[in-house]
Amino acid sequence: MSTEFLDRINAPADLRRLDRRDLRRVATELRQFVLDSVSRTGGHLSSNLGTVELTIALHYVFDTPHDRIVWDVGHQSYPHKILTGRRAAMAGLRQQGGISGFPKRSESEYDAFGTAHSSTSISAALGMAVASRNAGVQRQHIAVIGDGAMTAGMVFEAMNNAGVTPDVNLLVILNDNDMSISPPVGALNRYLARLMSGRFYAAARNVGKAVLSHVPPVLELARRFEEHAKGMITPATLFEEFGFNYVGPIDGHDLEALVPTLQNLKELQGLQFLHVVTKKGQGYKLAEADPVLYHGPGKFDPSVGIQKSKGPAKQTFTQVFGQWLCDMGQADARLYGITPAMREGSGLVEFEKQCPKRYFDVGIAEQHAVTFAAGLACEGQKPVVAIYSTFLQRGYDQLIHDVALQNLDVTFALDRAGLVGADGATHAGNYDIAFLRCIPNMVVATPSDENEARLLLSTCYHHPGPASVRYPRGAGVGAPVSAGLEGVPLGRGVVRREGKRIAILGFGTLVPSAVNAAENLDATVADMRFVKPIDTELVLDLAARHDALVTLEEAAVMGGAGSAVAETLSQAGIVKPLLQLGLADLFIDHGDQAALLAQLGLDAAGIEASIRARFADLL
Repeated sequence: MSTEFLDRINAPADLRRLDRRDLRRVATELRQFVLDSVSRTGGHLSSNLGTVELTIALHYVFDTPHDRIVWDVGHQSYPHKILTGRRAAMAGLRQQGGISGFPKRSESEYDAFGTAHSSTSISAALGMAVASRNAGVQRQHIAVIGDGAMTAGMVFEAMNNAGVTPDVNLLVILNDNDMSISPPVGALNRYLARLMSGRFYAAARNVGKAVLSHVPPVLELARRFEEHAKGMITPATLFEEFGFNYVGPIDGHDLEALVPTLQNLKELQGLQFLHVVTKKGQGYKLAEADPVLYHGPGKFDPSVGIQKSKGPAKQTFTQVFGQWLCDMGQADARLYGITPAMREGSGLVEFEKQCPKRYFDVGIAEQHAVTFAAGLACEGQKPVVAIYSTFLQRGYDQLIHDVALQNLDVTFALDRAGLVGADGATHAGNYDIAFLRCIPNMVVATPSDENEARLLLSTCYHHPGPASVRYPRGAGVGAPVSAGLEGVPLGRGVVRREGKRIAILGFGTLVPSAVNAAENLDATVADMRFVKPIDTELVLDLAARHDALVTLEEAAVMGGAGSAVAETLSQAGIVKPLLQLGLADLFIDHGDQAALLAQLGLDAAGIEASIRARFADLL
């Protein structure tokens, strides 16, 4: 299709030079470009198709980058990237050396704040607004929040703070694309939104308050009447109690409503809240019909849609967990499955069907998820919190104080442990070993393949205290998975290969690569299974029988499993050459998982090369 208008936009300033009547054409071209681009690279689709008009209106009305836009849940920012000079770079989206799938400050001056985890936008934008106020800089600060991010407590903490922060300009835009608090009501709704956002309405209301302030009972009557009158047509009361002037809801795909409303809001001072209703997948019927399927697809043909793969495929670790949860849930009525808004991603779809009364999606509220599980455990239930490794970081205080300190029986299934590929540094689960092993009472298990994942999930579930099982995104080696619910001895590893002189102590899914490397080195390989409690007996035995030890983990080396081995040796008074292999002290950007592991020297060839370089005299 023609990209006549899109070709003329290399920056938002170019967009602002267009006639407002041309914006519909821009939207058509931009939506098609997003669809074509994502179909070639993979990425987030449904959410970005839903923000096309909103993005155009924002950059058309506001003076970006001087005015700050913070995109909450950054996977809705592709149209923003395209309009801010990165259209050509979309060909390398989420690929190694290419642009990120999320806003990234180092990537563009238009990315005011890096946002890949949700619910941070209002806090960040408020901080920017205070800084601008104190520096005497006149600018607008816009937080675009949506995709369920309003379920997080941090959002309300930020609004609560904003409500008592004087003289700041902050516009919060609720991009309501899953459920609408109140549906738009056509022309009347558009008129009311424009009226309520206009300076005349704001001025009239303020003058009225000034006049009536001398007659307090009448002022209170007027205030209550205004709240009730607005409440009949908008859900204004909640947000206005925080000090925001609520406007909306309006159709987020109607540029004739969006542009004048934003223009009016731009002229207002203080705290503003605009509620827009959009549709995920807008303009692409297949994505509209199934926005979850098209949330983050791989490459596909837009004319055909996403096709199911033919033939048997390896089970992913997520699928192994999902099946285990259903099986254990049938066997034990005390099991509860909890997820913070990641039902599909964490593999709980079938469990919800089988055990609906014991399934809880608590929304994007990781802190609540952990303490909610603690409450269940207090009453003799056995909750399983299915959560991405990177998201558990948000519930760390609750993990320590509400679960571990009370030694409560909560199992944590940590998906996306280690590198995550295209999502990059913000989603990588590189730190869970380091931040979990320092917590008293905590069990940390690291399965090496799919069957080990099931075994260790059962082991940790049967353990009467807090425990975690970490496993990566995607499939493993294709190991057959047993159907039983038995576990393995807690804190005991196994030797997978006997060799000479050098012993590799593997933690997690790099063990198969270690076995491959060991074939050329004639090294011993141990599958340690547990970081905590570590198999002290096995560590000391390997140290006694070998000249050097190598630890291996797909996690941060600092404070990780290798550190646990070093501490074990130190406590036993053993001095032994030790090479710790894992993820270095840096943030690792997006790229293909296998290619990243190879680049970091954590594939079989890299492991062998590192050992040869360090212990050449032993080989």
